[in-house]
Amino acid sequence: GVCCIDEFDKMDDGDRTSLHEVMEQQTVSIAKAGIITTLNARTSILAASNPKFGRWKRKATPAENVNLPPALLSRFDLLWVLLDEADDERDKALSMHVTYVHLHGVAPGRVEAAGGDTGQSEMSNDFFSKDFLRAYVGEAKRIQPRIDAHAAKIIQEIYVEMRRHRTRQTGVVTARSLLSLIRLSQALARLRVSDRVQEPDVREAARLLEASKASLADTGPRGGFSRSRSAAVEIYAD
Repeated sequence: GVCCIDEFDKMDDGDRTSLHEVMEQQTVSIAKAGIITTLNARTSILAASNPKFGRWKRKATPAENVNLPPALLSRFDLLWVLLDEADDERDKALSMHVTYVHLHGVAPGRVEAAGGDTGQSEMSNDFFSKDFLRAYVGEAKRIQPRIDAHAAKIIQEIYVEMRRHRTRQTGVVTARSLLSLIRLSQALARLRVSDRVQEPDVREAARLLEASKASLADTGPRGGFSRSRSAAVEIYAD
């Protein structure tokens, strides 16, 4: 499953500390009511937090911007910086979406179900249905992709290259980065409903890691990274 955490930086220190074991060893230890045991915790964590200064400081590192310890940040496979900057096209699209919802009571792309007095709505044919997505994810989760010798060699080469080009903003590249590369490659193979990791899966996993680091890096004009394309576009770019 997926564990979604909002306001991640405002969690109690004790709760954040317990996440170290969950994200590192995929287990959680329980000692309550005289019961002491260890349970499996095989879940993905999607967390969002705000900069502790109110605004993201481009010259500072992620650990300096977010009120989270570097040891915990390093346990995430991907880190993305999403800045709220003025953009006429994006702001217009957002305002149109919000006003449409207020006027019609449904999100764009939804149509009222037959007998509109029920207040129910269903997705138009432009989107996948919830049942389809649920079945697709369920099928993909049952697959355990294997990494063959060729894919393993590509992973080794990419890891060595990542170690060579680490920067202050992206942080130190450790063996956790290697594990992130492996996990992302296997996840991409699952998306193809394949039981074997191929070279394109590894290359795409490496691109996602590089795009994640680029969102943290200080490479753009005036001390900021380039915003010609949004972070979402960078994720799905060809």
